[in-house]
Amino acid sequence: QVQLVESGGGLVRSGESLRLSCVAPGSLLSVQSMRWYRDTPGKQRVMVASISARGSTNYADSVRGRFTISRDGIGNTMHLRMDTLTPDDTGLYVCNVVVLGASYWGQGTRVTVSS
Repeated sequence: QVQLVESGGGLVRSGESLRLSCVAPGSLLSVQSMRWYRDTPGKQRVMVASISARGSTNYADSVRGRFTISRDGIGNTMHLRMDTLTPDDTGLYVCNVVVLGASYWGQGTRVTVSS
């Protein structure tokens, strides 16, 4: 079973920043993409940002210009730098890794932004 470990969530005020991290097992090879999703009660899960094996990135319109996704070298650690946070960014941020077509999920790290 593949275990993804997320960290970095917390309670911040509007305008502040957070940096999330997701660590996948080093034994995972051929990682195709790593993604962050956000779960909000009563709303559909939203993909916030993604990064491919080649380093190509993609962002949801609502976070583009404020969030930056990155990956450590050739390792399986992913980060999400979140700047200028707003209450709309509040939610459970869940890490997703795709390996050879199989999708793995973390338990999530909670982000709460107060106004």
